[in-house]
Amino acid sequence: IQKHLIKGTHEYEIDDDQIHVSINSRFKEKESLSITLAVLNPEPIITKSHLDFVSRVNGEPLLSLSLSKPNVVEFNEFVNIIKQRAEAEYNAISGIKVTANTTSDRGDEEPPEFDDVSHEDIIKTKNVNIEGLENAINMLEIYVNHDEVQPLIVALESLKQAPQDHARLVKVATAFNELGPSQGAVLTYAPYISIMLSDDPF
Repeated sequence: IQKHLIKGTHEYEIDDDQIHVSINSRFKEKESLSITLAVLNPEPIITKSHLDFVSRVNGEPLLSLSLSKPNVVEFNEFVNIIKQRAEAEYNAISGIKVTANTTSDRGDEEPPEFDDVSHEDIIKTKNVNIEGLENAINMLEIYVNHDEVQPLIVALESLKQAPQDHARLVKVATAFNELGPSQGAVLTYAPYISIMLSDDPF
């Protein structure tokens, strides 16, 4: 819980795969929102007075915390939990298995540069999860305004038929980028879209 003289009280609660935010202010009606942990980049951005967790897809701030409130210890513990859970949820949805890093004879050398990796090489390493696509389509059809997201649903259906076709993946990214304010609702109900697009060069 973070209290502000002007902004009121902000309460943050982690619940399963989401974080719920409640804002009570003397000047506004109570506001509530929920953010899916999997869509958060686990490495926050720190400014002079705030710490922001941004979207994996477009880098927009989704969760903002006032630094060191209610105190430094509680704040740091809560931030660390968010970082761990955001990474864990992302890995769970994308099917990534976390393994220990292996050592080599490179010693303490700097990690290799990846500037020379071609676009095609990156695409070959991307695996589109059919189950994730189907779930995203179903959630969008049920919970989000159908007319607004219809182009995205069409692009997702096309990608589902040929998950290794990068041109279809680009069409999904294009349809998502054209949604504007509706992107937030899409990421909330269909977090797999964030995972699918987050590490794509497009």
